[in-house]
Amino acid sequence: MCAKLGAGTVSKSGGALPQRQQILEPFDVTPYGVSAGVDEVGIGPLAGAVVACAVILDPAAPIDGLRDSKRLSDKARERLAVIIRNRSLSWSLGSASVAEVDRLNVLVASHLAMQRAVAGLSITPDTVLVDGNKTPDFGMPAKAIVKGDQRVAAISAASIVAKVTRDRQLVELATRFPGYGFERHKGYPTKHHLQALAALGPCEAHRRSFAPVRSASSVGNKI
Repeated sequence: MCAKLGAGTVSKSGGALPQRQQILEPFDVTPYGVSAGVDEVGIGPLAGAVVACAVILDPAAPIDGLRDSKRLSDKARERLAVIIRNRSLSWSLGSASVAEVDRLNVLVASHLAMQRAVAGLSITPDTVLVDGNKTPDFGMPAKAIVKGDQRVAAISAASIVAKVTRDRQLVELATRFPGYGFERHKGYPTKHHLQALAALGPCEAHRRSFAPVRSASSVGNKI
């Protein structure tokens, strides 16, 4: 069985990819046994936690339409996240807080979030498949796959659940810290966010280790 996403194919655990993604070489996960796909969201934002998800898909319960979460609409992500949670053999979330991002740096914090996600799985996978070019130490075999969220169904599923989870967190932060527009930009350094940051100063949700936050005015709704 090839639980993969790839060029012009329909995977057992996902639908056909858009044409512009079909140039990617498929990745065959069969040699890796029971594999968990892992992905994170929240490296680039100026605010909020880093959130990671680990997913072990059920080959007997295929999910149509899996792909990189960034290429899906909000509505499609929300719909698929429910299906993934219901049909997967196991799924787990992990996160690294703003304080951990500031203390450790965002790359180390993202690895910590992924480790926590894998540790929370109810099934121990044979291999952990990670989107990107580096893997944390999971205490078990792991493989980094460049563009994995476009090539491996389980990683696509993980990216979707992680994205939906973090987006909801930022909507909640918007109610705690009004004026920044977290519900719209999800913490990313958009023009509106930078203007609000300069006008209001950073709040508790902002990452002080990031340059735009350090240089922002410290007036208004500040720490």
